Amino acid sequence: MNPPIDRRQFLGTASLGTAGLGLAASTALPSGLLAGEATPTSRREHHRPRARALIWLFQSGGPSQLETFDPKPELDRRHGEELPDSVRKGQRLTAMSGNQASLPLARSVFSFAQHGQSGAWVSELLPHTAKIVDKLCIVRSMVTSAINHDPAITFVQTGSEIAGRPSIGAWLDYGLGPRNPDLPTYCVLVTQNKGGQPIYARLWGAGFLPAEHQAVELRGGGSPVLYLDDAPGIDRPQRRRLLDLLGDLHGADRAREPHPGLDARVSSQELAYRMQRSVPEVTDLSDEPESTFQLYGEDARKPGTFARNCLLARRLVERGVRCVQLFHRGWDQHGGLPGGIRQQCKETDQASAALVLDLERRGLLDETAVVWGGEFGRTAYCQGKLTANDYGRDHHPRCFSSWIAGGGFRPGHVHGTTCDFGYDVVEDPVHVHDLQATLLHALGLDHERLTYFFQGRDYRLTDVHGKLILPLLA
Repeated sequence: MNPPIDRRQFLGTASLGTAGLGLAASTALPSGLLAGEATPTSRREHHRPRARALIWLFQSGGPSQLETFDPKPELDRRHGEELPDSVRKGQRLTAMSGNQASLPLARSVFSFAQHGQSGAWVSELLPHTAKIVDKLCIVRSMVTSAINHDPAITFVQTGSEIAGRPSIGAWLDYGLGPRNPDLPTYCVLVTQNKGGQPIYARLWGAGFLPAEHQAVELRGGGSPVLYLDDAPGIDRPQRRRLLDLLGDLHGADRAREPHPGLDARVSSQELAYRMQRSVPEVTDLSDEPESTFQLYGEDARKPGTFARNCLLARRLVERGVRCVQLFHRGWDQHGGLPGGIRQQCKETDQASAALVLDLERRGLLDETAVVWGGEFGRTAYCQGKLTANDYGRDHHPRCFSSWIAGGGFRPGHVHGTTCDFGYDVVEDPVHVHDLQATLLHALGLDHERLTYFFQGRDYRLTDVHGKLILPLLA
């Protein structure tokens, strides 16, 4: 007579069959269990890293390159003329402007000037960024594959237009592990009270990686992390005894058979216990001098603002967090672009530059890569009605601008060239996969070796694409 088996053993055995796969999925176990739960390719760098941390200032909605970093005098000269067929070359447009009877070219109403020893062109909208151009590697030739927001944002964050893949921060945690055991490896901050395209937690999720690699979102105001506080009547000694008891029970369970998903839960519970002390400390700005708020601006005193989140990003990497992503919505200016982008730059310009300066003065910039940019750019032609002082621009994946500071990237460098209309890259394109590969390289990881076996094949952040762009590196 066969010995009795418990529910978990039954599901583990049943998962060998098609019906078992359905049963296993219904129990909401981490997806990696169905793939045999691979271990990381490494928990250390593949090569000597240039950077130890990544801060990504993600500008959701698609900032216009034509109003920020890529001036086009040809648009001034040909304002109001039709977009030439020789420029468009039959390329796809979104449904929002693809049916327009006319596609008139639209000049920028904002002036540009050269700044710093590099002579980089920067819009009048970004006076603080203009002062630090010699610390920036400006990429004018970014290219992406998606033309609409959700797939484009998902693509930047996960390397795939289809939801469900691990985010870049999850890949970093999986490949390199934590730097500070008392804080998450990967944190996300979202500017509060901003409209625009929705932002989903899956953008910083673990996908098919073990759940422990997903980001922890820190909120503005109140409790920074939901459900982190103990329930009323529970003190820390009681919490510790509860976790120890759970650990004993889980240990007995693991003795019967390995259970990586359970290990991930135990790890998360222990991290949450340690975060009860570490998170309040990192989010308490009372120890910051007045000079800090003068640098970042008065908004840094207000929880949930972009400026406050930039300051928190510095405090997090200062304490060993490896990846911090800031999401700031509102850059989707199909109409009323001059007024909309002026407000967006007002909210983000000073704090973005302050973060770079603050990291530098604390000796952290060399080991921290700071990225600024969105999911795509904007069209050279006007969406909707073109007037003397107002216009809009549609989505444009064929060229847009981003910048990277610190982390071994080349300061005072402007990379890539777009055509006279700001419509296509004509020199040194940098695809999103290329940027992902180069960022991983700066952090000590080979994008082709950082893999995870899932559903029959090895996956990676850059899928089967991406190449290292050496000219971006110092």
